[in-house]
Amino acid sequence: MDEKRQEEADYLKDSALYEVVRALATAVFRTLMPVVFHGREKLDREAPYLLIANHRHALDPVAMAMGVRKRQVAFLAKKELGKNPLMAAILKKLHCILVDRHHTDMEAMRACVKTIRAGRILVIFPEGTRHHEGQMEQIENGTALLALRSRCPVIPVYIAQKLRLFHRTHLYVGDPIPCQDLISAGINAETCEKMNDRMRETYREMIRKFPEKGES
Repeated sequence: MDEKRQEEADYLKDSALYEVVRALATAVFRTLMPVVFHGREKLDREAPYLLIANHRHALDPVAMAMGVRKRQVAFLAKKELGKNPLMAAILKKLHCILVDRHHTDMEAMRACVKTIRAGRILVIFPEGTRHHEGQMEQIENGTALLALRSRCPVIPVYIAQKLRLFHRTHLYVGDPIPCQDLISAGINAETCEKMNDRMRETYREMIRKFPEKGES
């Protein structure tokens, strides 16, 4: 096996560090920062699929991973996090794909497609950055392109509150966002924008249906 294939094979292996982090996160999210998933059983579907969510807190990716109990998931993360070699090595063990959030990053796109085709679940925050409100309006273009190129289900999760100590956070898992008709029409700027519109409308509906709760 050549070096490149060996690197890909190593990346797709389950990680012991991932399991340690997930165990610690589960303890935290059941006590100090309680997280409640609604419709969590929808995440037990057959992989691969894209798991998208609005982004409110730095620990959102860890909370999302906790919801997928039977598999290790991969993540997109901003490339700035990997500037330190040690941190880059840790992120690799946690199945993170580093990406330039504001420019076309074809290397990251290829890594995402390979990850999906290898059978992993990929977690993406389409807005590319954190927002205090539960919006999903300013979507980076790469999410729609990846959704159409990967040809796999896109499962939305709405994070209804920002994670806080000693306050319950509700996460709502929605049904897959339909995109097969867009794939059949061809992957181009028009179909990508239509996919973006569907993601926006999905989250508008989830925000209307599941308003923020003020309970502790």
